[in-house]
Amino acid sequence: MPQQQNTKQPIQNALQTGYTAFVRPSTENPAEHELSLKVTGIHCANCIRKIEGTLNDDTQTTHARLNFTPGRLAIRWQGSPQKADQYAQTIENLGFGVHPFREQLADNADTAENRFLLLCLGVAGFAAGNIMLLSLGLWITDANSMGMATREFLHWVSALIAIPAIVFSGRPFFRSAWSVLKKGHTNMDVPISLALTLATGMSLFETLTQGEHVYFDSAVMLMFFLLVGRYLDFRAKRQARSAANALASALKGFAQVLGNGQTKTLPIEQVTPGMMVLVAAGEKISVDGEVIEGQSSLDTSLITGETMPTAAAKGQHVFAGTLNLDAPLKIKATALAENTLLADIIKLMEQAEQGHAKYVRLAERAAKLYTPVVHSLALAAFVLWWLVLGAAWQQAMLIAVTVLIITCPCALGLAIPVVQVLASSVLMRKGVYLKSGDALERLASIDAAYFDKTGTLTLGIPSLHGTVDATHHQYAASLAAHSHHPLAKALASSYSGKLLKTTDVKEHAGKGLEGKVNGKKVRLGRDTWCGYQDEPTEALAHVGLSISGKPVPRFYFADDLKADAAKTIEVLHKRGIKTMLLSGDKAAVVNTVAHDAGIEEAKAELTPIEKHDVLEKAQASGYRVLMVGDGLNDAAVMAAANVSMAPSTALEITQNTADIVFTGNRLQPVAHTHRIAQRAQALVKQNFGLAICYNFIAVPLAFMGFVTPMVAAIAMSLSSLCVILNAFRLKFNA
Repeated sequence: MPQQQNTKQPIQNALQTGYTAFVRPSTENPAEHELSLKVTGIHCANCIRKIEGTLNDDTQTTHARLNFTPGRLAIRWQGSPQKADQYAQTIENLGFGVHPFREQLADNADTAENRFLLLCLGVAGFAAGNIMLLSLGLWITDANSMGMATREFLHWVSALIAIPAIVFSGRPFFRSAWSVLKKGHTNMDVPISLALTLATGMSLFETLTQGEHVYFDSAVMLMFFLLVGRYLDFRAKRQARSAANALASALKGFAQVLGNGQTKTLPIEQVTPGMMVLVAAGEKISVDGEVIEGQSSLDTSLITGETMPTAAAKGQHVFAGTLNLDAPLKIKATALAENTLLADIIKLMEQAEQGHAKYVRLAERAAKLYTPVVHSLALAAFVLWWLVLGAAWQQAMLIAVTVLIITCPCALGLAIPVVQVLASSVLMRKGVYLKSGDALERLASIDAAYFDKTGTLTLGIPSLHGTVDATHHQYAASLAAHSHHPLAKALASSYSGKLLKTTDVKEHAGKGLEGKVNGKKVRLGRDTWCGYQDEPTEALAHVGLSISGKPVPRFYFADDLKADAAKTIEVLHKRGIKTMLLSGDKAAVVNTVAHDAGIEEAKAELTPIEKHDVLEKAQASGYRVLMVGDGLNDAAVMAAANVSMAPSTALEITQNTADIVFTGNRLQPVAHTHRIAQRAQALVKQNFGLAICYNFIAVPLAFMGFVTPMVAAIAMSLSSLCVILNAFRLKFNA
């Protein structure tokens, strides 16, 4: 294939020392080694199964997963890094092309393959059009009227056009088939190549012997429609990768780096932690880092899905891929390009694509049986028609060729994973990231949703509640500014006026703060510490304040509901999903939050183990439970759920244990992701049904001789196109 020829050259020198140069320590386990390879020549789930199965059979291999969409093979193993060469040789022995995976080389390979397939398609289309014009005369005129000499002339002209075209444009199939056959294996291109060869060979034999069974038109049209299907599949995979490519593009290009008082331009991948990067207004931030100088607004939609600009000031952490809107910023890089949040998100998307859901596994098993079954069917058809029914061997051969063509499992083996890839792409644009390939399949079937409170239903940040006296507020904020306690920080940040002079500040563990504010002795903290004799008037978190020994009204704090929490719960209820709130907070607070959000049932003051027990009891009763909570702290209950989702800050996203992670201060992604999951599952079932129906109808028709090779090629290509277009409905209607 052309990608093997065009992408090996840039790394030819590096490969002289072997693939070991491309091995790196595993990010999952530093004791293991990791290698990313670009594999070419994969066309179906059977190819993936063969490669993964062979590599995973090695006892030193801990992980081998091939992502069909970009052709990226990720391998992790224990032992010597020199084993990388052995892995590459194993893949080549299976009949596939292989070279180190590099983004630029992958782009070059895509461009080369696109150009190559278009060239083959153009030649095949030219030949098919001309041969069909020649064949038209043969179809509409009987042999006596045309004359034998004219008929033979048209057959020879067709042969002169068809044979070079098939040799040239059939290369994608012939090369792939030959590469696996010489290694003692098969793939779906073997029967396709066999069909092309038999149809052309038989037609040439008939032309040489002045026979009547000449089917150059069918052979060329077969190749043309196969190439149309191959090219559409290639374009579909490329389109499905567009979301990840949009992210990856932000990690390409150059950055303005400040060093020794001078500015120099460096490729983004050469920027190292500690370097100072200048980002002008209107430019994308190219690195993860900390703002050292400047103040601006950022468009973070590429990372979080949030459309509202966010403020950026000195000391704030910013991420590669965000757009600087207003003013220049100086940023201190904190990570290499390959370790940025954006790079981690891309890895999450690839990880999700690599999962094997139930219907994908069924398709893989079907593809595994394809080659032996189709060869057996074609042979049976030939024997039946020639030896049993007494048909001419040419007619029997034609029917066998038709069976080889029409049973191609493209629709079954390829179109179903497109739904999964497209769903990941749609969700990524909303700030939702899948960490498990079958997460959507599990999410689509839920009938109960359990929620954690703090940071999930609520913002997770305490805010001052109610109306307070302005003077008391000023005194409290002045003293609170000297503490790192969450309530003290919330109190200090809630006051926008001028703070009073504060001296002699002391923090008493378990009690609170004490100091002189504007010359007066002030205490801030627990009720007993501040001298209160009455009970709090509200069931909320609070701090007391005493000025010159006299308690003043308490300051109450609430963790406000997310703006869309109630609407999200309402949507889930309309879909028949039971909701419950599980929290370790006090019952009064939990019940209030549940009531405000519209949640049906609430359980308070639970430990993580007790949450786990509640969930297991629900599952024992037959519920399929979605757990939405803190993927960092509630690992046990998240792991026990049928599927889990977690709101996550950008810094936490790769450490989160949830199956699905969403960013931003919204809860709406829960309902949106569930809707996408249901639609994706419906489309998978539709595609699976379409593929099965096609084979149940098409194979018997071909076996009975009702279909010609040309019609078989059209039907096979249309079946794949049909399920691919059906899958794309998910993207267009999202």
